[in-house]
Amino acid sequence: MRKFAESYTAAWCSQDPAQVAAHFAPNGSLQVNQSAPAVGREAISAVAQSFMTAFPDLKVAMDSLDEATLTYHWTLTGGPVKISGYEQWTLDTGGLILQSLGHFDEADYQRQLR
Repeated sequence: MRKFAESYTAAWCSQDPAQVAAHFAPNGSLQVNQSAPAVGREAISAVAQSFMTAFPDLKVAMDSLDEATLTYHWTLTGGPVKISGYEQWTLDTGGLILQSLGHFDEADYQRQLR
């Protein structure tokens, strides 16, 4: 599980949204805070691309991984922004992400953008 999480982290740092989407099942979903879930690799790639476009110097670091609950804790830095959050994963039988529920402090994020 740790190698998968490390690969996922590297995908976010790659500036290639398809690498992020490849960690998801073909019908997988990614939901960030209260947004509508992005379903399918194309939609997940679009979400990743939006972060990569907003932050061309985007870096994601894995802070920790709770393998018992499949909770991936991360810190994102890019430009003036540094936020931490986590994703709760449900995996499919092949070990890809079927569902990711992502959470971060959106108010703090908005403050840092000003």
